[in-house]
Amino acid sequence: MNDDPVKLLVVDDSSIIRKAILYYLDTYNIEVVGTANNGAKALELFEKFRPDVVTLDITMPGMNGLNVLKKMIQINEESKIVIVTALKDKATGLKALKLGAKSYLTKPFNSQKLRATFERVIKESSL
Repeated sequence: MNDDPVKLLVVDDSSIIRKAILYYLDTYNIEVVGTANNGAKALELFEKFRPDVVTLDITMPGMNGLNVLKKMIQINEESKIVIVTALKDKATGLKALKLGAKSYLTKPFNSQKLRATFERVIKESSL
């Protein structure tokens, strides 16, 4: 891994979840390029900043996370997208992985689960 910060975009309609993700990942060498509470804003930030890692909720107002995921992969398939959702059914997780997500984390999550997922994703991609 190089010394450049990992560019992170956090997408969730819950401000509590967005803050928790940022808090839990604060010890890493990251540059938060933005946070978004809906799919349209997420895509706008994604196109502008081309983040290395995105945490993406599925259930959001307007465009759902799976549609956002498809568009993000079309824009930049190198970005590592981690689905963070309250949906617990395995079919949704598998669908997200087939669409290009690198990992799937269900809510509620704790700092250890989030950090382990984040570390695995950045190591796999050698960011």
